Amino acid sequence: MRTTRLPAGPVNRSRARSRLTRAFSVVGATTVLIGVIGTVGAANADAATPTVSLGSAGSYAVLAGTTITNTGNTTVGGDLGLSPGTAVTGFPPGQVTGATHKADSAALQAKNDLGTAFDAAAAIPTTATIPVELGGTTETPGVYDSPAGTFGITGTLTLDAQGDPNAVFVFKAASTLITASASNVKLVNGAQAANVFWIVGSSATLGTYSILSGNILALTSITVTTGATVDGRTLARNGAVTLDTDAITRPVGVQGPVNTTTSLTSSPNPAPTGQPVTFTATVSAGTGTTVPTGPVAFTDGFALINVVALDNTGHATFTRSTLTAGLHQIKAIYIGTNGFTASVSPVTYELVGY
Repeated sequence: MRTTRLPAGPVNRSRARSRLTRAFSVVGATTVLIGVIGTVGAANADAATPTVSLGSAGSYAVLAGTTITNTGNTTVGGDLGLSPGTAVTGFPPGQVTGATHKADSAALQAKNDLGTAFDAAAAIPTTATIPVELGGTTETPGVYDSPAGTFGITGTLTLDAQGDPNAVFVFKAASTLITASASNVKLVNGAQAANVFWIVGSSATLGTYSILSGNILALTSITVTTGATVDGRTLARNGAVTLDTDAITRPVGVQGPVNTTTSLTSSPNPAPTGQPVTFTATVSAGTGTTVPTGPVAFTDGFALINVVALDNTGHATFTRSTLTAGLHQIKAIYIGTNGFTASVSPVTYELVGY
């Protein structure tokens, strides 16, 4: 039996306490930092409704696939685009304050981004199924559909952001959106037109002199009848947009943060002791073409080992040659910014010295 002997002489309790204090301080500081990072991620992840990133389609007030036809003195506050069609008629007398793109590379990219946004929005889980008729109701942030797969507005629909300017409202109509003449969508308590999305599985029709707030993403076509006002966008993925003496204004409000995913690779793996190992984190936006920015924290177990800013391709890379022999559990934690949510990579197991 092996006996462990205590050191001879009096024990320096003050020195022992000092060492313990320093050890717990290091562990505590690391734990707090990782806890803060985790809290940031959790706060963003718990957001009730993710936004819908429009990518390059965001600069357009009107975007269509086959034709854009206008009658009368319509004003389009933003870009106007068409792809793959080439027939844009009625401008003038209609006026476009932004650029006009017909079957060019910009319009094609916008249409591709619109398709990505439409698919992403359609896939967001529904938080409530509500009646078809929205007029006379007040809705809070969430993702809504209806039993019949359609939505209509007669009278006034009120959207209440409850004091959150980043609050997102998504209305998913499997077939049609139809608004009555003189109907209105009213935004209150910080609600922003930029964060309201009408996802329409077929076509949308806006009644005469109606007012709609939000972005219409229609699979087929959008018809905006005489005198209607849209504080938002009319984006038709495959069909036509038809206008008649209307006002379509791209909203200036800031959309809420876009969800992200983070992945991590290491090379070489396994690695001899003392050999440099390169870690690369990749952060990707869930929708759109914009590349996330901001810092990525790298941890080994519970220890923070580096913080690196993302480059313009969404990568954060660093090399470490001082990893001790053994199995290391490496994570990449994207901190997130105002435009993008935080996210954490799966663990990468880096084996050193074998």
